[in-house]
Amino acid sequence: MANVYEECPVLENERWRLHLIEKSDAEDLLNVYSDKNALPFFNSDNCDGDNFYYPTKEQMDKAIDFWLYSYREKWFVRWVIIDKTVSKAIGTVELFHRPDNGDFGEVGVLRLDVGSAYERSGLLNSLFALILPPAYELFDCDRIISKIPVYAVERIDAAEKYGFTKSEQYLIGKGDYAYNDYWIVSRS
Repeated sequence: MANVYEECPVLENERWRLHLIEKSDAEDLLNVYSDKNALPFFNSDNCDGDNFYYPTKEQMDKAIDFWLYSYREKWFVRWVIIDKTVSKAIGTVELFHRPDNGDFGEVGVLRLDVGSAYERSGLLNSLFALILPPAYELFDCDRIISKIPVYAVERIDAAEKYGFTKSEQYLIGKGDYAYNDYWIVSRS
């Protein structure tokens, strides 16, 4: 498979289409990132205080500019999630390779942000099924972690059905800050 930072693949099935974020996705994503009911499910660990709440078009545009810059710098990939049944962006997926720093070892890190209407076990599970199989090769890892808070009952159900298990391990971030609520899944 090609280097994800040289050629970002489009991931697609009957329901979803994921492509590298584009500036033209801002209007749809404004509905996601200004959704106060979705905000508690976004993973902002180690993000320098950004909580991913963008209630204005200008803030959304600035976030997309940063995500595109981060892709060019090879920090992470942020795909937009298109729900093909409504032809709209309903969230994003961020993935990156995290080198071993003594906590989880070398892993892929998955951030999955969706609007609150999509925070449903079946929908989340179908997104995992599309995203995770190619992620191991794309990000050169055998395990992937994702933050899932204890109150995210639909997400927990989807993760368990997909094969994730709760880890007692903390993710160690900048300044040795420890983040909890991570779940892990291994390549089959």
